[in-house]
Amino acid sequence: MVTSVFDALADPLRRRLLELLADGDRTAGDLAGEFSVSRPAISRHLRVLRDAGLVTWRGDAQRRVYRLEPSRLDEAAGWIERTRGNWADRLDAFGRHLDEQWKDTP
Repeated sequence: MVTSVFDALADPLRRRLLELLADGDRTAGDLAGEFSVSRPAISRHLRVLRDAGLVTWRGDAQRRVYRLEPSRLDEAAGWIERTRGNWADRLDAFGRHLDEQWKDTP
């Protein structure tokens, strides 16, 4: 589940879409107007974000209005926080190992 969020966040255009939606709900047309890529390309990016659970949409007459779902970002942030200490410990141990190796070098 978290993997699909990270996959979706890997693309800079999708990250920008999320930034725009963080300011409030936007129509697909409004979002597409912010980019120099085609509307079908924006639609594909929005589908990836929907599939990852990062955005939802509702119909409003002929338009789709997209909304950010921050709870999925919270899940990813939680995973990062849980693993951050582990990586910090490993990097510290690696640094100590390198220090020991250099101490013994003439």
